[in-house]
Amino acid sequence: MSTSTSTALPTGLTTGTWAVDASHTEAGFTVRHAGISKVRGTIAVTEGVITVGDDLETTSVSVTLDPSTVSTGDANRDGHLKSGDFFDVEKFGQWTFVSTAVREAGSKHVIVGDLTIHGVTQSVELDTEFNGTAVDPFGNTRAGFEATVAISRKDFGLTWNAALEAGGVLVGDKVTIALDVSAIKG
Repeated sequence: MSTSTSTALPTGLTTGTWAVDASHTEAGFTVRHAGISKVRGTIAVTEGVITVGDDLETTSVSVTLDPSTVSTGDANRDGHLKSGDFFDVEKFGQWTFVSTAVREAGSKHVIVGDLTIHGVTQSVELDTEFNGTAVDPFGNTRAGFEATVAISRKDFGLTWNAALEAGGVLVGDKVTIALDVSAIKG
């Protein structure tokens, strides 16, 4: 005998198609530099769709990011990140995330999906918080979300590094990605 259970949507989130508003959405990242400090940067989310079903199990997310927009506050570093040593934006001009499952996790949610960076796809789990909905001054119904995930850059083929004289390496392996998403109901 099989039993199917469904998890209710968060209060305020309604079924339908929600378009990610790229101008109000940010993908940020943090990585250790020389083992002693962190470098922070952003990469533009160019498009995305959140399809909210009748429950979490029938809800899905797909997003596209543009690695050529990387910004860390240092033009030389940004140029290096865009090069073949790292993102190779000439060959891998977009990154994608496509969900495979959404589930409740206490007061938050987990969005499981396939993240493709640098031509490599890995399954990741985004710890996600729904921040509610609001109607903006233009009559659009908006939903807000925050999500985080830690990845190994080596798992995505991003292996460039430089040894430090005192030991260790210049660029850490663990990258923390933080998303702040605004979506408009279609």
